[in-house]
Amino acid sequence: MLIDFIHIQNFRKLKNCKIDFSEKETIFVGANNSGKTSAMDALILFFKSRNKFNTKDFTLSNWSCINIIGNKWLTEKDPLKIDLTIKEWEAQLPVLDIWIKIENHELHHVSNLIPTLDWTGGLLGVRLRYEPSKIEDLYKEFTAACKNSSKIIGTPTKEKETSTFNLWPKNMWDFLEKKLNSHFAVKTYLLDPLLKDSPQSLSEFDKPIEGEAFNKLIKVDIINAQRGFSDANTDGTDGNNSKNLSSQLRSYYDKHLNPTINPTTEDIAALQLIHDAKETFDKNLKESFKIALGELELLNYPGFGNPKINLSSQINTVDSLQHDSSVQYILDDGVSGLSLPEKYNGLGYQNLISMIFKLIRFRDEWMKVGKSLNPTDTEIFFEPLHLVLVEEPEAHLHAQVQQVFIKEAYKVLRMHKELGEKKVFSTQLIISTHSNHVAHEIAFTSLRYFKREIGAPGNINTSTVVNLSKTFGNDDDTTKFAIRYLRTTHCDLFFADAVILVEGPAERMLIPYFIKHYTKLNNCYISILEIGGSHAHRLKPLIENLGVITLIITDIDSINPTINGSKVKPLKSKGFKSGNDTLKTWIPNESDLDILLELQSTDKVDKTFPIKVTFQIPISLNDGKKDVKVNPYTFEDALVLENREIFQALTQGTGLLKKMIIAAKETDIEKSAQSMFDFITANGAKKAEFALELLFFEEPNKLITPTYIKEGLDWLESKLIVQKTGLQQT
Repeated sequence: MLIDFIHIQNFRKLKNCKIDFSEKETIFVGANNSGKTSAMDALILFFKSRNKFNTKDFTLSNWSCINIIGNKWLTEKDPLKIDLTIKEWEAQLPVLDIWIKIENHELHHVSNLIPTLDWTGGLLGVRLRYEPSKIEDLYKEFTAACKNSSKIIGTPTKEKETSTFNLWPKNMWDFLEKKLNSHFAVKTYLLDPLLKDSPQSLSEFDKPIEGEAFNKLIKVDIINAQRGFSDANTDGTDGNNSKNLSSQLRSYYDKHLNPTINPTTEDIAALQLIHDAKETFDKNLKESFKIALGELELLNYPGFGNPKINLSSQINTVDSLQHDSSVQYILDDGVSGLSLPEKYNGLGYQNLISMIFKLIRFRDEWMKVGKSLNPTDTEIFFEPLHLVLVEEPEAHLHAQVQQVFIKEAYKVLRMHKELGEKKVFSTQLIISTHSNHVAHEIAFTSLRYFKREIGAPGNINTSTVVNLSKTFGNDDDTTKFAIRYLRTTHCDLFFADAVILVEGPAERMLIPYFIKHYTKLNNCYISILEIGGSHAHRLKPLIENLGVITLIITDIDSINPTINGSKVKPLKSKGFKSGNDTLKTWIPNESDLDILLELQSTDKVDKTFPIKVTFQIPISLNDGKKDVKVNPYTFEDALVLENREIFQALTQGTGLLKKMIIAAKETDIEKSAQSMFDFITANGAKKAEFALELLFFEEPNKLITPTYIKEGLDWLESKLIVQKTGLQQT
């Protein structure tokens, strides 16, 4: 039994969102505010916290429609014309559809959920919908509250018409801010397996089923993102007893190990020792308090007749773990005999151990390890599916420890004799993360990418989810390259607001400084990947599937096709071509150099996806007498040509930088450009060293951004402004 996919509707940013689940681990990735937390919270609220919804959990744009329903109730004079059915509400209500894959031999687990008599397994759909419990009661209380407010305010006057003052409730949203959980509840419906491909509407004949649909079917456990850990400088203790290992050990002991609960023959020795310790301690107490208690007995307190006072201790094994130092970390492998209490260890180490122990506890509670299995119970059951939700495991963890956790978490959840590779019981681990280190260590087919959808101006932006198993599940050369490439780099591509693909190391080092000239762009999370013009197009399927805003900064790479494709300085009307595979096969899908040099900025943007390419374009320079138009060949000569004064002022440098300084001091601009081309294309030209030396000798913030790169960054900033605000840049 496995959850195949879920479909979330009308919950925060997730207006209409399908999420496929992997058989083992599913990782939610995406940029900030893309909907990952919304998806996790939807699972938590519908499965575990059904009475903790609030009005902010509805997709915000839906409230205008809900307020319209309230206005109809207030303005309609004929009560018989008021629609008090669920029909008007349906499209606005938070919904979680869970589709579970049931094998034929598992039918007994879902006997109360079988959709039709002839159903013999496959996908079983269950809808959890947060809806009005009784619309008639909601109608009565809402209209009564509004009428009472109107009565108190009184008859409208000219002054009141212009006033913004209103008593509660101003509208349906305002009313439900206080009364939501009094009138709404989660109800459960069965879905038609034949209509699984899209969200189905319920008819008036679909009635909610009684009881908890997933009781004894799915065990759900959660590790929240907000985990608090104390350190040596923290005052007081945390009220949440699950936030440190000591508390977790006490809870685990009490549930699984305590010999006083469901005692067995193995526990007799421990119980005898506890009894003997109690008798010895009681004897000592009585002897110690003998004189003091004797004085009390002489008081002859009215009504008690010289009462006898007896002292009897209670030894509780759990209490022995109820102190700060119940868990200690041994130093020097115990050689020195020194140890420190738990809170004196690093937060990252505490967090890792705490999370792993929680996973152990979840597993052992599920499998009823130790005392949690009561042999006297008349009914013993094990849920066939264990669903574990972990929010942002990277909190407080170093990068290497994040990788340790993600590699070990699922193994821990299956480390039991009845689990492992056996298929009787299933475990699905769902993790939301902002960490590229977590994403890096997992199979890319387990990633689910949350993609922002930009709505029309004035509308709320929502999100959809891309199943990357369909992107990385192919076995073609392009997919293999993308996987190998991402394995050698950080996977921040999956968390970025935008991506810049650059040609080489010089661009990768200097473009971050060019970005600093853009206030809004500099405040966004930009992933810069060095991929090269001959390989950038190989990421095309991935970039397009993610839908992430992408700028490709590449070189025009002009060649002479008549001389074995030799490198040539970009010149028009010579029959030259571009040797750049990205330009030839992706955007703008053109190789003719004359056409490329004449393209407008808008011609370099993909017609379907938010992707733009930019490459060297003709620039005009003044030699003191006239304007001269030159065509740079690559990033380095474009940079030097447009910063000639800075390079002319440099007096030090070696290798390629030294040669470019010499070329920059040439007064004839055409000769200067030709020299730069010759130096760049010569064997042994080291572009990375050029950038490093430049960073050493010159403050990079002073450099003018090459025109073709500025064209790309201008476009990138405008796209990000639309993404962040929904407004076009003015």
